[in-house]
Parts: sequence; structure tokens; C-alpha cells
Amino acid sequence: MSNDVTQTADKTPAEGPETTTGARIYRPLTDIIETEEGVTLVLEMPGVAAEDVDVTLEQRVLTIRGKVRPTQPEKLQLAYAEYGEGDFERAFTLSDDFDPEKIDASVANGVLTLTLPRAAEAKPKKIAVKAS
Repeated sequence: MSNDVTQTADKTPAEGPETTTGARIYRPLTDIIETEEGVTLVLEMPGVAAEDVDVTLEQRVLTIRGKVRPTQPEKLQLAYAEYGEGDFERAFTLSDDFDPEKIDASVANGVLTLTLPRAAEAKPKKIAVKAS
């Protein structure tokens, strides 16, 4: 993989510090798929709805945040829990090769997919060779 997308987060476990609300912030697991057309990021964000995802690009830093709405079983008292609820956050530094106007994001089944197409001037150009 080239250096088009780099992580700005450290390599600590997914579980991060608590926020002022007491909720944890998790670093979503991410797959990065690179093609000649661009890069696709696939992030696991269970429990995050499309309206609760915030994607920003500022000074080449792509920041992804997902807010989880806490669930509490009705009329039941939780005796033991292994699944920790919390929000998600991850940041990546992009090269100048991407077209920020054409970045696309979609959420389905707890998976956020971001498509970052390369700018036309950054795409590889095929040069035709003529016989003389």
C-alpha cells in the first residue's frame, strides 16, 4: 500500500478513555482497500445509525465519529455485561491525491463505507507507444 492514507491514531487498544459523559470512545476496526481509482475505508461501528455518523475533512485529516444511542432492556435489570457501549472515533491523514468533493459515505448493518476517489490529475496516465 502506498502512503495515500495514514493513521493519525496511535496503536493503542480499541478501548479508549472515557468522555465527560462517562461513555467510552472506541477506535473502530478498519479495512483499507486501495485501487487505481481511489481508496475505500470500511469501518466497524456497531449500533451507529447513519444520522449519528459525522465525517469531516479538514487540512487533509479525515475524522470519523459515530455516536451510539445507549440501549437499556425494558423491565430488566442487567446482571452482567461484556458488551461495552460507547462512541467511535478514528482519524486518517490523506495525501493530496483525493478529490474532497467526491468522497462518499454510507452505513449498513453497523459498517461504515467511505469511498475516496482520486483526483483526475492524480490518476495514473497510460501513455501510448507508437512504432516508428
